Amino acid sequence: MSKESLQWFNDNTLIGFTEKRGTAWHYRASLQGAEPNHYPGPISVADVERRLFAWEALSRPIYVEDPVSGGLAEIPDRQAILRSDNGHVMGIFSEGYEPHPYREWLLGTIARLLDDDLSIGSAGLLRSGAVAWVSVEVLENIRTPEGVEFRPNLFGATSFDGSLATTFKRAVTNIVCDNTMAAGLAERGQQVKIKHSRHSKLRLAEARDALNIVYEVADTFADQVKRLCETTVSPAQWSRFLDEYAPIPAEFGRSRTLAEHKRDSLIKLWRYDNRVAPWSGTGWGVLQAVNTYVQHEQIVRGAGRVERNYLRAVTGGVDQLDRETLQTLEKVIDRPVFARAA
Repeated sequence: MSKESLQWFNDNTLIGFTEKRGTAWHYRASLQGAEPNHYPGPISVADVERRLFAWEALSRPIYVEDPVSGGLAEIPDRQAILRSDNGHVMGIFSEGYEPHPYREWLLGTIARLLDDDLSIGSAGLLRSGAVAWVSVEVLENIRTPEGVEFRPNLFGATSFDGSLATTFKRAVTNIVCDNTMAAGLAERGQQVKIKHSRHSKLRLAEARDALNIVYEVADTFADQVKRLCETTVSPAQWSRFLDEYAPIPAEFGRSRTLAEHKRDSLIKLWRYDNRVAPWSGTGWGVLQAVNTYVQHEQIVRGAGRVERNYLRAVTGGVDQLDRETLQTLEKVIDRPVFARAA
């Protein structure tokens, strides 16, 4: 990732509870400004508004050059959404598109849902401000008997570039590797999505329902970790998992080189990396190996790694990754991990 991209994330993300989880993996002390973006405890609503959401998303008409008159002609039924502070055009839409201002739809909603046990744990801007998120977290880390430490959270996210409906969804942050993980593998996680249509409404009751399950995430995820840690994965099964997840093409070439690199990275994580190795030989180790590889080791094209990881967290890509890993694992061991007790 370029220095400029790292500078953006040190300027345009706020990371809370660093006394509980440490600094974000993209943190660079040399890139911090006069006001650090890392907070030992929770992040205040006022700071999110002042440091990230102090500008407006403006709707403006779009014009093109008229080849006959040489002047400008307005394009009917189209609008550009741009930032009020620097004029950056974030998206172009039909007139039916309804922007969801960050201060109202994200920060205002989150502020009304907070209580004594929940606070803002992170917030940030992506794609030059066209995507934003705010995360609500519990105050204390949770540690399972298997040694897995995590923080349940609720993501609220939306966009001005058409890439994301306003979304509230649950997730988990794994402390040892600063990874986002699926909160529930056995079932689809509850989430609320609101399209950017002209008659869209802020459904506070539904957002509150999504927030309520943050309290349930701890038990769900802890049970998930327990079952996966109890799932033995033998060396032969791990080898078969690698064959399924990263098959080696018969012909030599770039595809074979990439597959070999993927397998080598996974094997190193499995054997030697403290983010994975303590749980090697288990289903949790398999899930953790793939999740860590994709978020920290895999080659990223078309976007910076930090941006890609945040986008995957808010759009559900992480949930899909973890569920696909579980499906491959179950195929290899030839039984479901989350089978009901007899």
